[in-house]
Amino acid sequence: MSKIMVALSGGVDSAVAMLLLKQQGCDIRAAYMKTWMNEEGIDVFGDCPWHKDIEDASACAEKLGVGFEVVDFIKEYREEIVDYLIDGYARGLTPNPDVMCNRRMKFGKFLDYALGKGFDCVATGHYCSSRRNPDGSYDIVMGRDPGKDQSYFLAMITQEQLKRAIFPIGTLLKDEVRSLARMSGLPNAAKKDSQGICFLGKIKIQDFLKFHLGERPGDITNRDGKILGRHKGLFNYTIGQRHGIGVPSNANGKKYVVIAKDFSTNRLVIDFESDSRGILYVEKVFARDINWINKPVLETTRLLGRVRYRDDLVGITFIPLKDGRAEIRFDTPQRAIAPGQVLAVYDAQTLLGGMFFE
Repeated sequence: MSKIMVALSGGVDSAVAMLLLKQQGCDIRAAYMKTWMNEEGIDVFGDCPWHKDIEDASACAEKLGVGFEVVDFIKEYREEIVDYLIDGYARGLTPNPDVMCNRRMKFGKFLDYALGKGFDCVATGHYCSSRRNPDGSYDIVMGRDPGKDQSYFLAMITQEQLKRAIFPIGTLLKDEVRSLARMSGLPNAAKKDSQGICFLGKIKIQDFLKFHLGERPGDITNRDGKILGRHKGLFNYTIGQRHGIGVPSNANGKKYVVIAKDFSTNRLVIDFESDSRGILYVEKVFARDINWINKPVLETTRLLGRVRYRDDLVGITFIPLKDGRAEIRFDTPQRAIAPGQVLAVYDAQTLLGGMFFE
């Protein structure tokens, strides 16, 4: 029988994953990854939630009679995820710490820790499933709940990581997960789902970045270079942003939208959205750092892509290039593509892998 270490986050999804494995008679132990502490000077912005999460995770494990421990990954998380986030925003990218956390931490450092303790695999509360193929390889399949499917966040994990991963709740709807938690008396059955970046809790990303990067104010201009106002740091804005720019709409009711962030001149470039469709909506982009979870796609192929976690799947033509990059052509123009964002690529319900927009 396989020995399984369950990654408990303190939320209901991972708790029910543990519950299902316990009911199946699996040999399991649970662990909470401690990845963050309030830094001096930034704790004034909000309460870090890890104290409560540890309490909830421990209470759920105790309720089910499962051994529990807290694993300190603060140093590793800082190096692998927090520095990646800060560096990405400093260079004008749009990082995705949740995607990288799965690759580098949950199925990286945490999996290595579990294997070192004699466990065979790790289980999480992701809404997706793994499928074993006849040749012994594994694929990730989208979760049954279309509103909760989290396969997007696993787009950058590897085949070797997937072989050691278990996703017990992938075939359940969220309501079914809640119901199982209530019927089993799990103490966090009614706990709200976490929102936002995985480690910040109530801290706003803008406050976090301001603390680390400084304010870095500069000019807000239109496409012709006319100064329209001042910004408080380019990291506070995203391509396609409509609200909170700080420049009022014109007399005709036209509203401004962010169309570019020029880091060489520290300028935020805005325009009226009705005049900028040709800039905001793109039919073709390039991608780099391509990760195939199973077999690579080596020829021009029709596939599906998800530009952001909450976006619908869109038809794409994937065109591999000689330098390891790829050209992506969208069936429907996509709004506000930003460098550093992750594109998850699918064949029907099967997640093939992911890549970063240039």
